[in-house]
Amino acid sequence: MLDNPRPLTVDESSLRYEGWRIVAVCFLLATFGWGLGFYGQSVYVAELQRLHGWPTSLISSGTTFFYLFGALIVVFVGEAVRTLGPRICLIAGTLAMAAAALAIGAVREPWQLYLADAVLAFGWAGTSLAMITNTLSLWFDHKRGMAISLALNGASFGGIVGVPLLIAAIDNVGFSSAMFATSGAMLVLMVPVILIFVGRPPESHGWHAAAAKPQSSAQIRKEAMRDTGFLTVTIAFALVLFAQVGFIVHLISFLDPVIGRERAAVAVAVLTAMAVVGRVLFSMVIDRLNQRLAAALSFLSQAFALSVIINLHGDHVLIAACALFGFSVGNLITMPSLIVQQEFDPRSFGVLISLNVAINQVTYAFGPGVVGLLRDLSGGYALPFYVCIALQVIAAAMIMVRGRRAKTS
Repeated sequence: MLDNPRPLTVDESSLRYEGWRIVAVCFLLATFGWGLGFYGQSVYVAELQRLHGWPTSLISSGTTFFYLFGALIVVFVGEAVRTLGPRICLIAGTLAMAAAALAIGAVREPWQLYLADAVLAFGWAGTSLAMITNTLSLWFDHKRGMAISLALNGASFGGIVGVPLLIAAIDNVGFSSAMFATSGAMLVLMVPVILIFVGRPPESHGWHAAAAKPQSSAQIRKEAMRDTGFLTVTIAFALVLFAQVGFIVHLISFLDPVIGRERAAVAVAVLTAMAVVGRVLFSMVIDRLNQRLAAALSFLSQAFALSVIINLHGDHVLIAACALFGFSVGNLITMPSLIVQQEFDPRSFGVLISLNVAINQVTYAFGPGVVGLLRDLSGGYALPFYVCIALQVIAAAMIMVRGRRAKTS
């Protein structure tokens, strides 16, 4: 991957810079994307089981299908943004997510659930990490880390505020009507905002260079899979996200018998809140740090927090450990794009980060299932959580291995 000097940039630090309006748009997009595509899954499982009496395993397999099929689509997000432009892609993602909400609300048979999850996969690809990262990369260079971090706070907002609102709507008007209303709200809010604020990216950020396609997307992906620097960052984050998602999904099940359901809920809330705090604080310095070293320290901090959670069972200690674990949760989905930005040709950024996201998504889709399987085989959570610790330590060592082609300028 040949290195080219970056073009002259605009003043990204100015509050008047148009890129900050794109950050606000992506914040709203992430709110709906994660609220409906990620956190909403727990709502769908509970409601569809209540309405139809289907086995949890049947509904959960639809979720796994959603993640795996979505990963296949995510691979091509960077190429789509480069070819069609950010405005068209953002609107397409919004329409797909709104259509998915309608489809999920209309599910009456199991096969319809898989069809709805297929549509949801398109919506997830067009409203989540790959789309947001690719879009913001067209407006930001030096402040890219801060821009992505701030925009992705919408993901946490979608879980903290969006899901409770969805549940409240379901309680008042029913599941189908609530999903239809959510779909309509997304269309009414997002489409005008995208049309008004998302225009043509500044030429100084390499839009035309990216459009020139020095290599085909297939060539970029093929070369990346032989590049040590790309493989270490991708595999390391895949291992950590596998452990992180697996742990978080099973956290309440682990804590409930130890400290009770109420305190377990507090621990989860603290973890989620600290993810926001960590992302905001980190965004202020993230562009000035050694990204690989920062990632390694984040991995090790989660491993330490997990070891405390396994071995110490005091209420306050467990909640504090969950806070420490949560501090780096949000940043782990931001860092890969910053490392790719630093170390590879900017013209390949969109394709590379989309490939990275897809591989990570395929990997962490199996995290909850493997943790659950190990728990059943061993009779407790100690073994699966120690496996998660081992994966995080391995990832911390792996992420420090840079490829020979990494940038030095």
